[in-house]
Amino acid sequence: MATVPSVSYSITVRLEVPAGGKAVSQLTHAVENAGGVVTALDVTNAGHEKLRIDVTCAAKDTDHAQAIVDSLDAVDGVILHKVSDRTFLMHLGGKIEMQSKVPLRNRDELSMAYTPGVARVSLAIARNPEDARRLTIKRNTVAVVTDGSAVLGLGNIGPAAALPVMEGKAALFKRFAGIDAWPLCLDTQDVDTIVEVVRCIAPGFGGINLEDISAPRCFEIERRLRDLLDIPVFHDDQHGTAICVLAALTNALRVVGKALPDVKITLAGAGAAGTAVLRLLLASGARNVIVCDYLGAVHMGRDDLDDSLRWIAENTNAEGYGGDVRGAVKGADVFIGVSAPGILNGDDIATMADKAVVFALANPEPEVSPDDAREHAAVVATGRSDYPNQINNVLAFPGVFRGLLDAQSRMVTESMLLAAANALANVVSEEELGPNYIIPSVFHPDVAGAVAAAVRESAGGKVRGLTEA
Repeated sequence: MATVPSVSYSITVRLEVPAGGKAVSQLTHAVENAGGVVTALDVTNAGHEKLRIDVTCAAKDTDHAQAIVDSLDAVDGVILHKVSDRTFLMHLGGKIEMQSKVPLRNRDELSMAYTPGVARVSLAIARNPEDARRLTIKRNTVAVVTDGSAVLGLGNIGPAAALPVMEGKAALFKRFAGIDAWPLCLDTQDVDTIVEVVRCIAPGFGGINLEDISAPRCFEIERRLRDLLDIPVFHDDQHGTAICVLAALTNALRVVGKALPDVKITLAGAGAAGTAVLRLLLASGARNVIVCDYLGAVHMGRDDLDDSLRWIAENTNAEGYGGDVRGAVKGADVFIGVSAPGILNGDDIATMADKAVVFALANPEPEVSPDDAREHAAVVATGRSDYPNQINNVLAFPGVFRGLLDAQSRMVTESMLLAAANALANVVSEEELGPNYIIPSVFHPDVAGAVAAAVRESAGGKVRGLTEA
């Protein structure tokens, strides 16, 4: 449950009240007494005896929204008509659509856009397939591919339930980078099938964005597609998260006056996001990292190590610490959580080093209460929009793909990810930098352009591919 009312749980309640007296003011008091926040109050129909009023308010969750409705319904003289959930209203009919970029007003225009004129363009591409990037939507189109196995923090809810999230992703691509992206929700969680389906649809796209596919399958799917395709494959849950975390940590360490090679880092989460964050931290110079999963610290003495966990054990935790995450944060300069809610408390953060940095990124419920963490840590970041320093992948993926598409890159490389993280960090100026501003807003006008430019420049040289790392 949210700690404060949020627009994510915004409702509009249509009511009929007596035209005279204190009925209108009583509506506002009823919402406030129930713990909600009135964001709008509109009279939609007026008469001498009755007023029809729409009250829009924010709640903490669905149960709280119902409590607000009950409070309004209890006001003397009020007749409740209907309640609308504004989030569901936004999703009615979906959030994206296709539009033609060319006019189709007469036969001449139709004959050029479609048959018979289009045949000439098709034959040109058949003779030179590279022309597809110049003469079709391929140059500016990304497929957002999921199997619905790890959607947000909701788990394995399947492809249909994942579609609203993928639509949102496509909308963000368009809003922040002008990229046309389309959701492809696959009704299979078989690795071989997913790889083959994506291989087959790849000719129509300039890039593949893998999304919300559970670990460890996501690692193999990404690796195999990188080997098969001549267009970039980017798993946002891994690499988008890693870019944003590295950018934010770069600035957080500037705030507290520490250097990445010198700090002790505890990382909670050894899945897709955690592994990608770790790889980028190590590539940036981090030397002292302990990674914990739900069984505790990852180390070479564990007998449950798969290939991914073994790589983590080989590259971290040099002293072989074998305890839990609470023990791992003692004396740590940095805690990064991409795992599960409530695994730490304020007392645990108090055991960290002086001027500690805490990134509690589990969403919507962080690994530790941000309010508790702020009592002991110098810098705190979350994945939430209701606290300062929101670490959100939309800061990375639109600009990354804009740069990849503009450069006509055929791969994503570690050097590109590092360049993107550095560019994102540098959007925050020295004058702006502070404990509550280590990462720019998702609406900052310079973010996508700066990241895209860095990726384009990196794509211009010969760099090592991630599959070779």
